Amino acid sequence: MLNKKDFAEKIEVATHTAVRWENNQTEPTLENITAFARVLKYPRQFFFGADIDTADSAITSFRSQTAMSAAIRDAALAAGSLGFLISDWIDSKFDLPAINLPDLHLYEPEAAATALRQEWGLGERPISNMIQLLESKGVRVFALAENTAKVNAYSLWRKDKAYVFLNTFKSAESSRFDAAHELAHLILHQDGQVSGRPAEDQANRFASEFLMPKADVLGVLPRIAYLEQLIRAKTRWKVSVAALNYRLHHLGITTEWKYRDLCIEISKRGYNKGEPQEIERETSIVWRKVLNALWAEHTTHLDIAELLAIPETELSTLVFGILPSAGRNATETGQSLSLVTSA
Repeated sequence: MLNKKDFAEKIEVATHTAVRWENNQTEPTLENITAFARVLKYPRQFFFGADIDTADSAITSFRSQTAMSAAIRDAALAAGSLGFLISDWIDSKFDLPAINLPDLHLYEPEAAATALRQEWGLGERPISNMIQLLESKGVRVFALAENTAKVNAYSLWRKDKAYVFLNTFKSAESSRFDAAHELAHLILHQDGQVSGRPAEDQANRFASEFLMPKADVLGVLPRIAYLEQLIRAKTRWKVSVAALNYRLHHLGITTEWKYRDLCIEISKRGYNKGEPQEIERETSIVWRKVLNALWAEHTTHLDIAELLAIPETELSTLVFGILPSAGRNATETGQSLSLVTSA
């Protein structure tokens, strides 16, 4: 990740020159643009293309591991811009699922989770795949690159479409929780009236109830004595052992003392860094179906990257590193996605 000073040094100009370019005070020369392409490893034609939509940080819900620097935020937003470019191109060729996200900002987070489960016909059963569920409801889901690893996830609305970007360098269980957390932002905070820490707390409450419904948890784990019970049970809801421990305490199944005792044991065993019985990582079914369909037309990753004038590595990262393959997959609802090539 380059800052302005490093970038300016690599393309052999003064820092204030790069700043003037950024502020649209001057324009780079053709020689400068050639240097951009060399240093950034982007096709030269990328810099001559139409303007790309940029994600507005003011309307983007970030879930970060630590205090986020401007550089990390901007790198994550840049990934969003490329995601928009890919999404718009795919939308021009395929009919993807229509958006189906109700505005539930008048609900308390737990009530919103219950209402959404009812609307989507999920009942109380565990959710088998969060990414595929979101995609079946019209959400565009992308993966973030390693240089944004300090960003857990983020989401936003753009042109009446919902986008979620997920960190794939965390545990698979954590990514599922992040997906549910970002879903909360999309349905609870569309009006922008709640933000900051209160919005994050609401999103966490929603995600806990959505992934681990109260009735189901009480039915399966009415009492808890040992950490091994949590380890066995976590695979039902596909959550981290720490998240399940917190959920049990929040529901009053464990006392404050027992909760803290389990927290200590989880830490001692290193389960806050590596999950026991880690689940299989979720991935996209939409991008797999799209790429398979394009592959059938002899259009490859490289062809798409060339058409969009972006590096193939950026494209591959955003679509979860998926390569075309044979086979059929089901969505969360058990229905196949409609991918109809445009005329």
